[in-house]
Amino acid sequence: MHPQQPAPKIQLSTTADYRENYANSVQVRVSLWDFFLLFGTINQTAPDSVSIQNYQGVFLSPQQAKALSNVLLQNVQQYESAFGEIKLEPQAAGSVIQ
Repeated sequence: MHPQQPAPKIQLSTTADYRENYANSVQVRVSLWDFFLLFGTINQTAPDSVSIQNYQGVFLSPQQAKALSNVLLQNVQQYESAFGEIKLEPQAAGSVIQ
């Protein structure tokens, strides 16, 4: 057996250009090498008119995308345990959830 290594100390910091934004639209594109997340905001000005303004794209490795998926799932489950089930609107066949 190998002795367990102590966990590394993690230091968090922000860069000078750090920012936070709200997104109610996330589009995902996948290639062999990476996942691309495109964040934006949706504005529906009329029943038949939707505008999406994309403001940030983020590339993730497949491994980091899977780690993000696990973290999101764990946090959604904790949220639902505390506040109740998150309900999504029914989607038509073949439609995309933004």
